[in-house]
Amino acid sequence: MSETIDRSARVSTLELFFDLVFVFTITQLTGLLADEPTWAGLAKVVLLLSIIWWIYDGYVWLTNTVALDVLGHRLLLLGGMAGFLLMALAIPTMFDDGGVAFGLGYLAVVSLHGWLYLRATSASEAEAIRGIVPYNLAAALMLVAAGVTHGALMWALVVAPAVLLWFVPYIARMEGFQVAASHFVERHGLVVIVALGESIVVLGAGAGGAEVGLELGLIAILGLALSAALWWTYFSHEEELEHAMLVTPPSERPQRALLLGYAHFFLLLGVVLVAAGLKKAIPDPLGDLGWETALALGAGASMFVAADTAMLRTLRVPYGRARVVAVLAALATLPIGLISTVAQVAALAGIVALASVRPHG
Repeated sequence: MSETIDRSARVSTLELFFDLVFVFTITQLTGLLADEPTWAGLAKVVLLLSIIWWIYDGYVWLTNTVALDVLGHRLLLLGGMAGFLLMALAIPTMFDDGGVAFGLGYLAVVSLHGWLYLRATSASEAEAIRGIVPYNLAAALMLVAAGVTHGALMWALVVAPAVLLWFVPYIARMEGFQVAASHFVERHGLVVIVALGESIVVLGAGAGGAEVGLELGLIAILGLALSAALWWTYFSHEEELEHAMLVTPPSERPQRALLLGYAHFFLLLGVVLVAAGLKKAIPDPLGDLGWETALALGAGASMFVAADTAMLRTLRVPYGRARVVAVLAALATLPIGLISTVAQVAALAGIVALASVRPHG
């Protein structure tokens, strides 16, 4: 007999705890990109984030319908957190000698996710997850195999699950899943807040105990302003997002929820790019740190606003034309960054703030 709850309830503290562990993977991906600001480094981040986000969002769907005041459910969720922690720790060496640890962590995460879904949800949801579990396990086993191989084969065994997981919803049946709108929207919003908070922590890590002078103080404040502008852009339509999901017929919510999840992948990728750029900017904020940093900052901010706007469009929430302008203008700051990183961050903070302007009427 499954034990479910009224998911009109707000997000629990256990879910927030889970998110804090998950966001450690965002910190690790940011560090990976900052240490390897190349196209290869970006490819690694995109692949790993694709794989990680798929199963993280799977846990969002899970806790959207499972009672978390049951001891067994809590213990299984804590086990999933341990798997995410192992994956996060393995990220820096994933493409060297840490692939096995990452794969085993992923295997634990997907196994616990499937088991809890099968034992604690409704019959329709248990039936739906049976069509997805084999793909999750296949992806995990490919990642374990990637850890014991090298070269082109290793890359193939990482690319394959990343591609596979993006298409699983179009292979498996999604009709049996249930989505509680308010909880679902709130949970995604909270992970964005935590991720943006980590982008501030990255500034401190980049400073590395350096003396706080004018330059460091300036880039830190501007970095905070940029993160605040991203936050404002996302949460300027929070109530409308929730309302849009609430008025969506239950039978159509799973498809909308999937699109919402895809949008958040690009939102978080944007945060990673911005955070990596800010981390690289700390040592010499008034100088030119190269096109890689300038591109990471501009493209990250642009991607965040574009993904957020796409999400609003999907849910038919009105938005201002300033968002479209902000997407293009953020990309156009690249030449500014080639002169002064701090000037680019200041420009981006102002541009992204424009995206939060609400349409009149």
